[in-house]
Order: sequence, then structure tokens, then C-alpha cells
Amino acid sequence: MLEVANLTIRYGPFLAVDDLAMNVGAGEIVGIVGPNGAGKSSVVKAIGGLVAPKTGAITFDGQDLLAVPPYQRITRGLSIVPEGRGLFPRMSVEENLVIGADAIGDRARRDRNLDRCFELFPILKERRWQAVGTLSGGQQQMVAVSVGLMADPRLLILDEPSLGLAPIVIGEIGRALRRLREEGLTVALFEQNAKLTCSVADRIYILATGAVRYHDNAETLLQNPEILDHLM
Repeated sequence: MLEVANLTIRYGPFLAVDDLAMNVGAGEIVGIVGPNGAGKSSVVKAIGGLVAPKTGAITFDGQDLLAVPPYQRITRGLSIVPEGRGLFPRMSVEENLVIGADAIGDRARRDRNLDRCFELFPILKERRWQAVGTLSGGQQQMVAVSVGLMADPRLLILDEPSLGLAPIVIGEIGRALRRLREEGLTVALFEQNAKLTCSVADRIYILATGAVRYHDNAETLLQNPEILDHLM
């Protein structure tokens, strides 16, 4: 579904991503794990059209994604939940979610997606008219994930969804991701949290200094002591 090949990203003289290659197949959860500075967010921004790669190709369903304007990528079925959430704090939970559905332009479909998000995160239904800025950090992250789902994507990209959250909330995020995989949604999970990633991902790429160092399924990676140093 998503293919990234020979991706190189520079910010002036700084090399952020170095000849990176990865792919995400339909129906998979693929984890991309690495510490701060590994290049994860730069890859996400390139997929979303916010950063122009120096070299490389990104295709989505076989089509050149780099030729598609950023604002049109969501209509192709690509939805990104950025690091930092990107929510409107003075607006209610439901208002934020409805904005997430703007690209689909179908009220009945929007209402179905709203019900789906409230089923996935029941606390949001209880707080649906509460201002997002008054929610806990974990609840705000649930809103952010739900905003990404409201566009009815075929590929959901999550950038650091567990950042700064308590373990119990991280567990809720993991439960939601497993539920989405059961529904057949394809997910690319960019994370520092190796424990969360290993608990949900079919395959994992480990990044360091902008390049892929290892790639395999979670079970195999966790049996390799050398790799554990990168994961943990």
C-alpha cells in the first residue's frame, strides 16, 4: 500500500533521513521505532507533504504521492495524526471530530465514523461537549487518534501517540490499535515506545541516525540481544 524508497531528507547541511526504504502492506500494523533524532517525524512529514525530500520516492497504492498536493492526500485515503496532536483546545470533543471528517463530505458517513470513535474510546462520548483543552493528556490523545479516524482513512499514520502518557493510557491506545487491525485498517506507527510497538505491530523497522538498522517481526527482534539495545 505504502512504499518508501531511497528517501533522503536534509535540513540545510543536516542529514535527517539517509536513503531510507520501508513499506506498509494492506491490513498491517507496521512499527517504526527509534529514539529522538532518529528521523521518524521527518519521514512522517515527507509522507504528509510537509517536507520535500532531497531524493527518493513515496508511492501510495502505486501512485506517486510526491506529486499529490498535501491537502489532497487525505482524500486519497491517507490520514496522519501528528506529534503534538494538533487539536483545537477551545472547541469541544465533538467539534474537533467533525472537523476531522471535513474531507469526506457525507453526513451519514461522518455520523457512522463518530459512533465508531465513541465505541473505540467510550470516555469521549461522555465528554463529547467538553472543551478539548480541559481534558487530560491521555484523553486528548484519544481525541487526536479519533480525528485521524474521522476521515475514514485506508492508511492511518500515528506519530508518537504514546508520548508523555501514563502506562494505563498507553495500554488503552494499544487496545484501540489492536481493535483497528481486527477491522482491517492499515496503520503505520512511528514510536519511541518499543513495548507498545512490539505489542501491536506485525513488523517493525528500527531507525537510528536516519537509517533503517533492523527490520523483522517483533518476536524475532526481541530474541536478539543486540537489537534489544536499540529497542529498550
